[in-house]
Amino acid sequence: MAALIRSLRRFVRAQSGAEIIEFALTLPLLLLVVLGIIEFGFLFQQYEVVTNAAREGARIATLPTYSTNASATQANVTARVNQYLSSAGLSAASAIYGGSGCPGACTWLPVIDTIIAGPPQVCIKVFPVTVEYQHPVAFVGGVLTYFGKSIPTTITLKATARMRNEVPSAACS
Repeated sequence: MAALIRSLRRFVRAQSGAEIIEFALTLPLLLLVVLGIIEFGFLFQQYEVVTNAAREGARIATLPTYSTNASATQANVTARVNQYLSSAGLSAASAIYGGSGCPGACTWLPVIDTIIAGPPQVCIKVFPVTVEYQHPVAFVGGVLTYFGKSIPTTITLKATARMRNEVPSAACS
């Protein structure tokens, strides 16, 4: 009996499995941090692509000799944004385009900004292009379920670029 008590005391004082238990407790938190950094990197890269795609679309819309009417401008802007997204590896089908500062199906007519610099008001035409992209959350969502939390499966990235038309300003009408 005394030998059994001695071996039980030795077993209770032993620390042979403590590292494995500590590792099992800290692994989900460590995964959350590492995968969160990776997810943020992908999110930031895609946000930069969406921002540049909106800028490219606004640039095409401002060129005076690139298209003759509003529907041709819309087609050219959409084609350029799709081309930019596709060349960056993003799915153009996940993007939503808009003009005049609103998302979705909007008119691509120019917005008149008024600059008050004195008695005669001068107006310039500004073309805003908005691009929204749904970024799928791949890594962090699975790890957060171990902590009893959930996040949306997608995050909307939205960028708006406004560029001035390359024609001389005129009097406001």
